[in-house]
Amino acid sequence: MLRFGLRSKFIVLSCFLFLLPWLGYEYVWEMEKFLRQGQEKTLVGTTRALATALHERPALFDQQTNFLEQVIKGRDLYAYDLKKPIQLDAKLNDWQNYQPLFWHYDKRYLKAANTQHDETDLSFEHMVGKYGSYLYAAFKVTDNKVIYRPANSLSIRNNDYIKMGFKTPQNEFKSYIIAPRENGWVNAFDATTKAPMTKIQGFFNNTDSGYNLELRFPLAMLGNKLGFAIIDTDSNALPIKTKEMSTSNLNNPNDLGSVLVPSPEINRILKGMGHSGSRIWVVDNHHRVLAQSGNIQSADGVWADGLKTQPPKNLWQHFEQTYLHPLYYKILTRPENEFLDTLHDVAAMQGSHLAQALQGNAASSWRITPDNKAVILSAAYPIWIENKVIGAVIAEETTNGVRTLRNKSLEKLFNVILAAMLIGTITLFFFASRISSRIRRLRDSAEQAIDAQGRVTGNINYTDANDEIGDLSRSFSNIVSRLGGYTDYLENMSSRLSHELRTPVAVVRSSLENLQSLPQNEPSQKYLDRASEGVERLAKIISTMSEATRLEQSIQNCEAEPFDIQKVITGCMQGYQLTYPNQKFNLDICKHPLNMQGAPEFIAQLLDKLINNALEFCEAQTPITLSLKKNSHQAILKVSNTGPLLPKELTKHIFDSMVSVRSQKMQKQPHLGLGLYIVRLISEYHNGNVTACNNTDKNGVTFTVTLPLTLDKG
Repeated sequence: MLRFGLRSKFIVLSCFLFLLPWLGYEYVWEMEKFLRQGQEKTLVGTTRALATALHERPALFDQQTNFLEQVIKGRDLYAYDLKKPIQLDAKLNDWQNYQPLFWHYDKRYLKAANTQHDETDLSFEHMVGKYGSYLYAAFKVTDNKVIYRPANSLSIRNNDYIKMGFKTPQNEFKSYIIAPRENGWVNAFDATTKAPMTKIQGFFNNTDSGYNLELRFPLAMLGNKLGFAIIDTDSNALPIKTKEMSTSNLNNPNDLGSVLVPSPEINRILKGMGHSGSRIWVVDNHHRVLAQSGNIQSADGVWADGLKTQPPKNLWQHFEQTYLHPLYYKILTRPENEFLDTLHDVAAMQGSHLAQALQGNAASSWRITPDNKAVILSAAYPIWIENKVIGAVIAEETTNGVRTLRNKSLEKLFNVILAAMLIGTITLFFFASRISSRIRRLRDSAEQAIDAQGRVTGNINYTDANDEIGDLSRSFSNIVSRLGGYTDYLENMSSRLSHELRTPVAVVRSSLENLQSLPQNEPSQKYLDRASEGVERLAKIISTMSEATRLEQSIQNCEAEPFDIQKVITGCMQGYQLTYPNQKFNLDICKHPLNMQGAPEFIAQLLDKLINNALEFCEAQTPITLSLKKNSHQAILKVSNTGPLLPKELTKHIFDSMVSVRSQKMQKQPHLGLGLYIVRLISEYHNGNVTACNNTDKNGVTFTVTLPLTLDKG
């Protein structure tokens, strides 16, 4: 059965201290929720502040949106901010990072509808971008047959060419044609006057599937309308048959698609908000991005420079970062600054927060990045012009700052909790050890004060402590002291009784003898005989009590001497065989000497008690078996007889004083239960022991005496 001591119980109870980290974690988690709510309100406040700077300033938006009712992808162009200037070489290498932003134009954009049109005959991919004061345009045209402008031809239309049309800032419509004669540098010509326009520069290059073209012209030339058209002819023989595929209708200035160039004015306003720790967008009411500021990787919403991991400056910080942090971050997660940003470079924004802002309500929303590494908070606030929502300000931040604050808080909290748990556990352990050691000392003192037979052999040393254990030790000391006095009284009772009873017994006996010398009638003689018999029994009881007392005194004063127990047992058994001729004895006594230290007369007395006990309990016509053997350095004496079994409850107490299992019918002479008690005293005097057990055949009892032998020298 599993046993728990006080220290084990205290350690188990101290396990409840592990609730502290869980409670601390839950507390910090709730704190993080409040921090997120605060971050959300702060971000909405940021968008409100920026929107306030843009309210009622129509000049910032007129040229950008022209208050269009609808924006059509592919028709209305968006000039993306380019990270660096484009090298005009028609290889499109500088556009590799922008490939997802290219718009594909197919048969849907043909001027004359043709459902049977083959894309290998004519189609193209296109995008525009802005860097500095220039607008760049890239074309990747698929054309199964490229017709160049003849070298000696003045016409710019009897071949493949690219046409562009736009409105100037003064709202004038201009159209230009790029008709390459060969691969290389190209310029534009005015579509009406055919005058060259050197401000519009480009590079043309033939490819296996068609050709590439890169263009550049100053933003100062451009208003808010722009369109491009690819005109394809498969032969320059007259009459010229062409196909036209365009972004919008270049023949009617009113049908031109719009072009949105990120506003430099709005960008200047956003620049002042660049230190807000957020990524900020300004969009029009068609969800098109007018300006952008900030980087989402660094937009954590918290000035967390002081929260960054610093190199350890002392031994504790080294221990914390080396051993504790790896343990903590099995539960915690480190914020990732490298994550997938799907809004890295977009022309149009989407989201429930933007939809609500364009309806005139401030809103916010949360989203998880596609790689599940970061949570992004977005807030939007409407921009009002003449009681009409003309756009919105969007601010975005990650929760990395809040998570970093949470992690730092949990690190400090866990450090304190671990220290408290360690100190608490050690304190409880030593407290439990102190209590258990005091209880063990009290237990050992109690066990030493009382021997295996229940006799009080010493005192309990009590303590002056004022706690419960001190009270218990003083109570035990009192109890053992009183039990010692009572036990001493009981142990000396037999000697006192035998001494006190001898005189009255002698008086009664002499009186009976005097009465018997006188002539008696038959009834009187009968009573005298019965009285004499009672006096003899009482005398035997007194003799037995005196014998036990004398033996105890003899044992205390006897000096041990060497003797051969084999000779003692053999001599005694020869005497028993002569004394009890009608009793059969089965002997198994070893033939070699068994030397030991002690008193041979005590061994003879021990054997006398065992044989008398066996004779009284032995069934008629059954033998008594005695064996004496050597086992290692011990002599094993066994006396066995058939007859009644020992009760189980008396097996351990049969050798105590005044214990007897004889029935009234068996008691032909007085017995006080002192015979086996004397056997135990003699065995203990010789540093041995005696046991009693029922025979395996459930008939009779065997007594076994184990006595140590002396080691042979040499």
